[in-house]
Amino acid sequence: MPIKLAGESLNACSGCEISILDMGGKLLTLLEFVSIVHLPLLMDSKHCDGKNNSQTVKLPKADVGLISGSIKTKEHLELARAMRDSCDLIIAFGTCATHGGIPALANSFHNDDMLGHCFNTVGTDKADSFPSDIVPEMMDACYALDEHIRVDVCLPGCPPHPDHIFRALQSIEKKESFLLPEKSVCDNCPASRDGKGRVNELKRALELPQWRVFDDTKEVFKCFLEQGFLCMGPVTRDGCGGDTEQARCIMAQVPCRGCYGPVKKEGNQRLAMLNALASNDIDISSLPETLSMLRFSGGHGLLRPLPRIKESE
Repeated sequence: MPIKLAGESLNACSGCEISILDMGGKLLTLLEFVSIVHLPLLMDSKHCDGKNNSQTVKLPKADVGLISGSIKTKEHLELARAMRDSCDLIIAFGTCATHGGIPALANSFHNDDMLGHCFNTVGTDKADSFPSDIVPEMMDACYALDEHIRVDVCLPGCPPHPDHIFRALQSIEKKESFLLPEKSVCDNCPASRDGKGRVNELKRALELPQWRVFDDTKEVFKCFLEQGFLCMGPVTRDGCGGDTEQARCIMAQVPCRGCYGPVKKEGNQRLAMLNALASNDIDISSLPETLSMLRFSGGHGLLRPLPRIKESE
């Protein structure tokens, strides 16, 4: 009997759901043992009663629930809790769900500051108030799923690789454990490393030379970090290359941006990256900012607004 699969997207871009379609031929194999009962981004399925104009969340019972996106509004929280109640297993689907993802960069600001930036633009009159009717109420921060509900399986990635999505669901069907390797992007990087860089300041990515690294010449290239380019490989979980175990950014000849989150779930990519830069004799004062080191993992309280300075009377 196929396992019943339900899915919901919260504060997300729907890229994780598109990654399901990117399985190609494996998707047909997946549908042999998975029955999708609810997945609004890929099928016409509702969670509210349209006839009675009810906003009460009603979800079908499922064996597995895929939840993509982080929690920023009261509606997101309600949906996450409804999925938890209706599904036997919950998979945090993508880095937004596992670590807050790109939306958690909002945690650097207070809600009214963000609304003011959006609605009080140059050339427009200052808004007396912000939209509140019908619009879901925002929470005080953008949260990863496990900050509010119990999560059984974490599947990071922006988006998760189709190979990992398939293997995760297949392992559930076979009642086997599913584990991603706890190693960094650097562990599978083909770059040559001397152990220490010889640059004191970081360079801009636009200064990257046009390497011909992976063509027939078998030309070897030097570690981006040792050249002085900010590469998040040392502090990022490997996996974006799927079963090929070849990081997509590195294979495209650009530094890793950190989309699979920290190597270990409780890791702090910003702190670990500052340590990596210091160990390569790179002056961290040359960084214009460090918040972007948490661009994919700012949940779990790692990003917070700066305290407001009270105006003197």
